[in-house]
Amino acid sequence: MFLFLQSKPSLSSSFSTTNTLVLPLKTQVIPSPRSLTKLSFHHNVSLTVSFSIGTPPQAVSMVIDTGSELSWLHCKKTPILKTTFNPLLSSSYSPIPCTSSTCKTQTKDLSIPVSCDSKKLCHAILTYADFSSTEGNLAHETFHIGGSVIPSTVFGCMDQSSTTHSSEEDSITTGLLGMNRGSLSFVSQMGFPKFSYCISDHDSSGVLLLGGDGDSSLSWLKPLSYTPLIQITTPLPYFDRVAYTVQLEQIRVGTKALPLPKSVFVPDHTGAGQTMIDSGTQFTFLLGPVYTALRNEFLEQTKTVLKVLDDSNFVFQQTMDLCYLVPINQVKLPVLPSVSLMFGGAEMSVSGERLLYRVPNEVRAGNSIYCFTFGNSDLLGIEAYVIGHHHQHNMWVEFDLKNSRMGIAPIRCDLASQKLGMGQ
Repeated sequence: MFLFLQSKPSLSSSFSTTNTLVLPLKTQVIPSPRSLTKLSFHHNVSLTVSFSIGTPPQAVSMVIDTGSELSWLHCKKTPILKTTFNPLLSSSYSPIPCTSSTCKTQTKDLSIPVSCDSKKLCHAILTYADFSSTEGNLAHETFHIGGSVIPSTVFGCMDQSSTTHSSEEDSITTGLLGMNRGSLSFVSQMGFPKFSYCISDHDSSGVLLLGGDGDSSLSWLKPLSYTPLIQITTPLPYFDRVAYTVQLEQIRVGTKALPLPKSVFVPDHTGAGQTMIDSGTQFTFLLGPVYTALRNEFLEQTKTVLKVLDDSNFVFQQTMDLCYLVPINQVKLPVLPSVSLMFGGAEMSVSGERLLYRVPNEVRAGNSIYCFTFGNSDLLGIEAYVIGHHHQHNMWVEFDLKNSRMGIAPIRCDLASQKLGMGQ
């Protein structure tokens, strides 16, 4: 389950965007029943990457989140927060004053405006969809990633949290690596022309590539199907302008397209209804009418092979109300119809075991409970379609920032890791 940081021998000791940084990803499983919270949403699995920060370097493990901007670390140890970064032990740590241009201008994309604390330092508060929050000061610090040393990276050194996170989760990860399009995200600060990841469903591993523009080491990769990344300049109340937004056009179950007009997938005048690709979210969430149509069609096509859990009070992670009873001694799930998410120019197909998720520690009369891995955004309290990382397993996902597009291609990610020299 645990992969340690490796670096390609060709990397120099100083950072260059012409290099490709290759890092292993790890899927963290948080053992806790039913309602679990993973950063901005309720989940029990996250993607993490390990490297070191500070002088001398301190090892950290950070959640990869394409839905967040500011990278941050827990900087105050508590009985729950056992894995923290200690700025007092680092000679390169430098808090950012609120009079600096970084504090005044680069924080414009944060949802809550920064403030000035009693020490006249730049203070940030981050809130998430599960009503948790974290706050602390912005600072510069040296990041050690692969063979590269990256000085003066802006991050949040958080010393206060109001959270519903499990203690298991907080003891495993040190913080979050913000990867969206905001000016303070790790991707934006580094100036990467693109980045990619591939998540294996075989061994809880994966690979994260930072850079890779024209890199010959990717010549074995099959051609990607691309769809545009959508950006708007007009501020709208429900549209996240720094998210990785694509245009969902249709959903198909098996060979049958849902009888929905394309207009239901288009953001309205308030910005509600955008489709975001979010590695910090485990499952996929659809707005109510689309979710209901998908739920009904999947029910119809699986009624002869799956037994529905008849319990209206059971809603997995408060958003998933289509669950099934599967005998504990059943070795494999029956053949299920695939669910295909159709974009302009690309298609993301979800099939097999990725369609159903076994709920931990739930047994009913000799049956395990499996829930459909698409949830209702309305129950989550968000006005958007969110495509989580569970439905991106065994798929190469590329964010081409230079050309403002997202590319995808099915691939065995454990083999991709070996091709990139990350073999175990």
